[in-house]
Amino acid sequence: MRRPVTCVHLEAAEKLEPPEVDGCPECLEGGFTDWVHLRQCLACGHVACCDSSPRRHATQHFLVAHHPVIQSIEPGEFWRWCFIHETVG
Repeated sequence: MRRPVTCVHLEAAEKLEPPEVDGCPECLEGGFTDWVHLRQCLACGHVACCDSSPRRHATQHFLVAHHPVIQSIEPGEFWRWCFIHETVG
């Protein structure tokens, strides 16, 4: 399947103001502090850890909620990712 030149999900998703968090809430709830980077769902604001983290909570959120776009909330990073089209925007 060819990747689209533009992604309707990225075009439709509005960037959110990154929240102030102490880490991945799901990791913290489980007693873990080994996440790598944090991502925020642009559909509902859910914060979770990235795919480089052991538990990959951002991807798990997509698989359950089907919200297609996340944004990095790491300082100095300003990109978004569409899970459906595997596209950065």
